[in-house]
Amino acid sequence: MAKKHFNTQCVHEGQLEDTQYESGVSPLYMATNYAFEGVEKKRYPRYFNTPNLEAVAQKVAALELAESGLVFSSGMAAISTALMSFLSQGDHVVLQNDLYGGTRNFVKTEFPKYGIAFTFTEGLSMGDFEKAIQPNTKGIYIETPSNPLLKLVDLKAIASLAQANGLWTMIDNTFASPVNQNPTAFGIDIVLHSATKYLGGHSDISGGIVVSSKANIERVFDSAKNLGGNMSEFAAWMLERSIKTLALRVTAQNANAQQIAQWLEAHQDIDAVYYPGLKNHPDHHLATQQMKGFGGMLSFTLKKEKSVECFLENLQLIKPVMSLAGVESTALSPRLTSHALLTEEERLSQGISPQLIRFSTGIEAVSDLISDLEHAIYTAS
Repeated sequence: MAKKHFNTQCVHEGQLEDTQYESGVSPLYMATNYAFEGVEKKRYPRYFNTPNLEAVAQKVAALELAESGLVFSSGMAAISTALMSFLSQGDHVVLQNDLYGGTRNFVKTEFPKYGIAFTFTEGLSMGDFEKAIQPNTKGIYIETPSNPLLKLVDLKAIASLAQANGLWTMIDNTFASPVNQNPTAFGIDIVLHSATKYLGGHSDISGGIVVSSKANIERVFDSAKNLGGNMSEFAAWMLERSIKTLALRVTAQNANAQQIAQWLEAHQDIDAVYYPGLKNHPDHHLATQQMKGFGGMLSFTLKKEKSVECFLENLQLIKPVMSLAGVESTALSPRLTSHALLTEEERLSQGISPQLIRFSTGIEAVSDLISDLEHAIYTAS
């Protein structure tokens, strides 16, 4: 059979067969005990190889053009385990400056305990990454589009730079989702997701995933089975179910985000809008080359006379909550939430000002979202 369309893969890839009742959905195996099939096949939740865990890993690996994957209990479990699987005492890693606050905090607080050196780049050009490489550098870690300012890194250039220096590459692809971007196609080695976000998509699942070659995933597994960050069976079953609508959800979110970004760009009370789909975005041309869609995430800064706290309180339809990428639209202040663990100096160096709002576009009617934003902006003081 010919390679299936992405939407078809979302629905059918990795689905388990119900041999007993022949239902149309994957059965849920709420078990921690399985028959012993020999030393090479010990099925156990902490070994990431129970039926529901394997099913969802297979589905996401297929969507990301990868060979294999492991599903974790959270995005940070996936990120921390993947990084610690490829780094040891005395190693060095290059990380882009603009990263999710939880990742940056993990690196800053945990790596020194294990004698792992690291450098955050000054900017996002290839020169910035090349300058940060040291004799003991083992890999490069990136996030594109970045959280929360939607900055882009050139995937093909990063992969070429890493290969020329014998380094591995790792990317947090959460903001893009497999719908909009497949880093593996550009030569990136390891792809990470917070499955809590677009893969889950309904704000009711906590999870993470790592996909890569079979050899790389075996290496991650060697650490993962000791660290114990596996996902529960029920969460895995829900995640597999949720991914069936991934393409439909994200396509709708892309369209809404584009319209909202254009509306905000023309608004008199907005200083700046950060969205790769806007032609004046500094990385717009790069986005057209490596992204299939511009995503459902955007950020904007309110003019100084507008109170961020008041704006968030006055939203009526849009939810001022912590997470993102659900079917419902949400907004928050990165300074107070996702990047609160950073110092003020670190936040400002990334462009995260007190007036910045991160907006996660849902699938509601865009006219209703714009009406709510207009009300909150107008009444903010």
